Amino acid sequence: MNTQTPFQTMMREATRLTQAGQLQAATQALQRALGGGVQPSPEDTPAMQATRADDQSLILDGCVFETGERTTARTHTGVDQDTFTTASYTHAGITRRYKLYTPPCTAGQASALVVMLHGCTQNPDDFAAGTGMNALAREQGFMVLYPEQAQDANPQRCWNWFKHNHQKRGSGEPALIASLAQTLAQQHGINPRRVYVAGLSAGGAMAAIVAAAYPDVFAAAGVHSGLPSGAAGNVAEALMAMKNGSARSGVVVQQAVPTIVFHGDKDPTVHPRNGEQVLAAVLASQTNGTGSTAEAKAASSVERGISPRGRRFTQTTYRDATGAPLAEHWVLHGAGHAWSGGSASGSYTDATGPDATREMVRFFFSQPRASTH
Repeated sequence: MNTQTPFQTMMREATRLTQAGQLQAATQALQRALGGGVQPSPEDTPAMQATRADDQSLILDGCVFETGERTTARTHTGVDQDTFTTASYTHAGITRRYKLYTPPCTAGQASALVVMLHGCTQNPDDFAAGTGMNALAREQGFMVLYPEQAQDANPQRCWNWFKHNHQKRGSGEPALIASLAQTLAQQHGINPRRVYVAGLSAGGAMAAIVAAAYPDVFAAAGVHSGLPSGAAGNVAEALMAMKNGSARSGVVVQQAVPTIVFHGDKDPTVHPRNGEQVLAAVLASQTNGTGSTAEAKAASSVERGISPRGRRFTQTTYRDATGAPLAEHWVLHGAGHAWSGGSASGSYTDATGPDATREMVRFFFSQPRASTH
C-alpha cells in the first residue's frame, strides 16, 4: 500500500527527473509539488519558497539537497561547477588576499563556512591540496575560506600568533579573519551560527586565538599541531614554547568554543605539550569557574585505534554534564609535524592518517549551534 502523500510523490518524481538530467521536467514537477498540484504561471517560476518536506528533499539549482530548515527552492541556473576564487579584503587598515571554495549547486545555499588557516611557508592552494578540505566540502555542501598571510607581514608567511597586537579581539589579524568570515557568511547566505575555524601549526595557533577572541563568530575550532592562545608574546618566547610548551599561563578565555585538537607525539617542531595546553585552556573555560580541569577529565572517554594505513592514535573526548562534547584530543603516535591523513600534493602532510579533515568537520557539525549576539 502506497502511504506517500501527493506532495512526497511529486517531490520524488522531481528528484528522479533531476538525476536523469531532465531539468525542465524536474522544475515543472517541483513547481507542481510546491503549488499543490497547480501549474504555476511563468512569472512564478524563477524562485519559490518551500517549507520543510516530509522526506526533507529539495531541488536547488538542479541538485538534490537534504535539509531540515526552511530554504529557497529555485530552478536550475547552470551553477553546476565548483569554484575556487581569489580576492582581497581590508579591515582596519590590514589587507589580505584569500581564496574561497564554493561547491557546485549552492548559489547562496551552502550549509556552513569553514575557515582554514595555513601554516608557515604555505598558501591557500597548497593548504587546500594537502588537507583535501575542498573535496570534502564538495561532498557535504559547505564553503571553505582560506585567508592568506602576506609575506611583508611575516617573511615565512606565518600568522603572527606570538605578537601581542595579534592576540586579542578587535586587533590585528584576528579581527581581520573574524570580519572576513562574517562578511562572506552574510554575502553567501550562510547561517551565522555555522561558521568554524581550523588551522595547522602557526595557523593552528591563530585559530586558537581567533576562536577565543570571537566565540560569537565561530561555533567550534580545530587546532592541528598548534599552540594555545597567549602562548608567547615575542619571538624568543615563541621559540621556547614551540620547543618545550608554553611557560605562560595564557590569556583568560571567558567563553572558549568546542575545540578538536590533533598533535603528533613525535612532533619536532611544535612540542605536543602545546596540544595538551590548548585542551586545558578550553576545558578550564568551559567549566565556567564551576569545576576544575580534573573534574572535566573525569567525564571523558578514551578510545585507542589504528588508521587504515597503520597510524596508531588515542582519541579522548570530553563532555559536559549534559553529554554535549566540549573537546576532543587526538594524539597521533609516532607522527611528526604534519596534517594527519593529508595528501602528498600539499606540504606538511602525513597520509597515514587518521583523517583529520573529515574528523574536524564531523566534530564541527555535531556541535549545538552557538547563539548569535
